[in-house]
Amino acid sequence: MRILRLFFVTFMWMLTSGTFLLAQDSSWEKKIDPDLFIELQSGESYEFIIKMKSEADMAGVKKSWKKDAKASHVYRALSQKAEYSQQGVLALLEDHDAPAHSLFIVNVIKSFGDIELVELLAKRKDVENIQPNPSIPYQGAVRTDIVSRTSEWGIQMINADKVWALGFKGQYVTIAGQDTGYEWEHPALKNKYRGYDAGLDVADHNYNWHDAIHEISPLHNDSIVDASNNPCGLDSDFPCDDNNHGTHTMGTMVGSDGENEIGVAPEAQWCACRNMERGWGTPFTYLECFQWFLAPTDLNDENPDPSQAPHVIANSWGCPEIEGCNPMNFEILNQAVDNLVEAGTVVIVSAGNSGSDCSSVNTPAAIFESSFTVGATNELDTIAGFSSRGPVQVDESGRLKPNVVAPGVGIRSTIRNGEYASYSGTSMAGPHVAGVVALMISARSDLAGKVDYIEYILEETAIPLTTEQECAGIPGETIPNHTYGYGRIDALAAVELALTVFIESTDEAEEELHIRVFPNPTKDMISLVTKEIQGNYSFTLFSIDGAELLSYQNHSFGGSQQIDLQAFTPGIYIGKIKSEKGEQTVKIVKQ
Repeated sequence: MRILRLFFVTFMWMLTSGTFLLAQDSSWEKKIDPDLFIELQSGESYEFIIKMKSEADMAGVKKSWKKDAKASHVYRALSQKAEYSQQGVLALLEDHDAPAHSLFIVNVIKSFGDIELVELLAKRKDVENIQPNPSIPYQGAVRTDIVSRTSEWGIQMINADKVWALGFKGQYVTIAGQDTGYEWEHPALKNKYRGYDAGLDVADHNYNWHDAIHEISPLHNDSIVDASNNPCGLDSDFPCDDNNHGTHTMGTMVGSDGENEIGVAPEAQWCACRNMERGWGTPFTYLECFQWFLAPTDLNDENPDPSQAPHVIANSWGCPEIEGCNPMNFEILNQAVDNLVEAGTVVIVSAGNSGSDCSSVNTPAAIFESSFTVGATNELDTIAGFSSRGPVQVDESGRLKPNVVAPGVGIRSTIRNGEYASYSGTSMAGPHVAGVVALMISARSDLAGKVDYIEYILEETAIPLTTEQECAGIPGETIPNHTYGYGRIDALAAVELALTVFIESTDEAEEELHIRVFPNPTKDMISLVTKEIQGNYSFTLFSIDGAELLSYQNHSFGGSQQIDLQAFTPGIYIGKIKSEKGEQTVKIVKQ
């Protein structure tokens, strides 16, 4: 018994100290980013991100759940996986007096150390890779002052003002942004800030604001590196903007003040996170903001609450390779976006200002499949010269981007000190789309959390636009194309379709079948595959507006069943499956 107890103690020591999980070959060097590995050879210490191998299983999330149920499930799955799987690495870092800042939105830990420490970490079997944490800039916007008007040209171009006339202005919807910060007391933004109580004239910043800037960026080359170099300081406990860029983007989403009708959804509320220090961020600051949006916390970064998660997030920043982002660390940002979308949050991302060549959409997060990527147009409803084009080639995916375009040239909005200015950039286009998402959910509350439906509606109702530019063999006359995507957004058409779209929701506790529809999307046939159903079943196919199109009643089902969809036109359909075990609703895409 004593021998067994000693073995158990020894085993636990080996587990927490890192000895037990060391890899036994020299493959550890391949886990380290090549540029970081070269820098570490100097003997100096550097900041790095440890990506853990273990990942949470998202298979339990049901697309029919309501938004809060999705967010709570994703939060629990991610946080529990990170807490359990990071214990050994955190113990090792503590033993070596190394700092540790762990996240769960993606299973990563930020630390600082030399080659000896990095080697110990890389030799662990539970570590997938180790990446640098370089500082990177936002997608710069150009100031181009123009004459102001009551309702801005972008508002009128996308018909947002016509949606207001229907009574939908973003009520009961929360918009978020991660950027250079936000001047919350700007007259056009103050009453829209979720933390502000106009009746009492007081603000509660808990769950409404997070500052991911904990240190001054060395890329500014300040002679004295301390908090006094930044007008907002570090770890600000209230929304503050050290650059103007963030305040401008928020104004386009929700801003209004008397004659200044600058926001697409002027009655939506907003919350926010600062991810850049005077325009410079790092992959980790972006990840920290993504995590906070999944489950906002109080000002002590404690007591996370996924029910406070926003409905939509605008991201007007990019991570170029020249600043350190490369295919090795694309995946951690990609996973963060995927997890937020899984939790029911729409992630809007500006395409970038690297046009006009093809494949100039080339930086995270615009390149990702789960990001809804937005290019920029001018007052003539044509593409801005700077707006980045697809396809995405930097990850060899050939992915279509942008998804849509929106006004982004000469956009007048809020800046610091209660002022207004006109900026140009895809940074200005993305917020228009985030505002339209708020209008859609305001008009149809059960769209909240249904990211796939929202994105489909935005693409389906966009005004088709064509070009002579051909990219990757795709003519600019086709829809979608790599310049305009599906076209320029139309808020009125999007809201009108949102009001008629057929949506079924279930509660988290409701039993569902587990049927896989394959292939999906499909060009002709689908197969319903499951191991659970034995006996009779019913299948009904509906159009997106709820019209019944096809029905099979009381059919025998032995685990697989084919259904012919060749007669139907391309689009989104809803399939409803019933059996003695329960009921399941699935979205089916016909190409």
